[in-house]
Amino acid sequence: MTAADVRQFETAIGAKVSWVYFSDNWFESRAFPASTCEWIRSLGKVPYIRLMLRSDLDQRHAEKEFSLTNISAGRFDEDLRRWAEAARAFRSPILIDWGLEPNGSWFAWNGKWNGHDTGPARYVTAYRQIVDLMRAAGATNLQWIWHVNWDDDPETHWNRLENYFPGENYCDWLAISAYGPLAPQSEEEPHTFRHEIDQVYPRLTKLAPGKPILIAEFGCDLHHRAVSAASWARAALEDLFSGRWPAIIGFCWWNESWENDDVAAHNSDLFIQHDSALTNVFREELKEHRTQLQETPRFDKKR
Repeated sequence: MTAADVRQFETAIGAKVSWVYFSDNWFESRAFPASTCEWIRSLGKVPYIRLMLRSDLDQRHAEKEFSLTNISAGRFDEDLRRWAEAARAFRSPILIDWGLEPNGSWFAWNGKWNGHDTGPARYVTAYRQIVDLMRAAGATNLQWIWHVNWDDDPETHWNRLENYFPGENYCDWLAISAYGPLAPQSEEEPHTFRHEIDQVYPRLTKLAPGKPILIAEFGCDLHHRAVSAASWARAALEDLFSGRWPAIIGFCWWNESWENDDVAAHNSDLFIQHDSALTNVFREELKEHRTQLQETPRFDKKR
């Protein structure tokens, strides 16, 4: 992703973005992504970092190097401290989440890969260690976001999202991932955005009353045989602007594509710019509700 990509996206939707969301993969580098944060700031945006302590891009497997056990044992404390010190030196606000979607079995920090019943507690211990360490390093410009999937997968007692909650003192905001079909050939029952948020919203507001909530990821594949991405997105945006969920303060469309296998027709494509109907939906909805938008992000006061 580049500054040109951000400008192109803003031109497509006819509005300015407040945050630029990107992954900081530690199999590529353990250094703070200063250059990326710098160009994001140069555009007047706030960096939103997915801190991804993982060994590769593959999913649905246990993590050997950056396991919860190794994190909690302090194996990466020095790397995390250097990262935090560089983040502090950046001085400007940064949104950050680590261990996103912990109630989803695709990521290695889910309980499925960490002892099942004992997994959520291990996650909480690791999460708190990372936050405590970075706060101790003086990185008070980091706004911590605890980010869950809209449903628990697997749907079992130990995997309830509530079991992964690190505590109100360990997150400034909460966040949700909520998607329509993610691939053209998806066989999963498609859900509306409203259905998904209605399921998770009351759980989060009960868990942490008064905390702001962000839709950190939402989207729909452009070529699913049964669901129109444009229609799915219009309904989502109308509900977001309606005040149905008053704690929700912002949203990020997952503007991305990826391969699922060796057949090009099976590739996932969620790029707004690749579908004129979807582009028009965003332009129309953002224009209609422009008085509800603000280009300057909100930040809660630090302790």
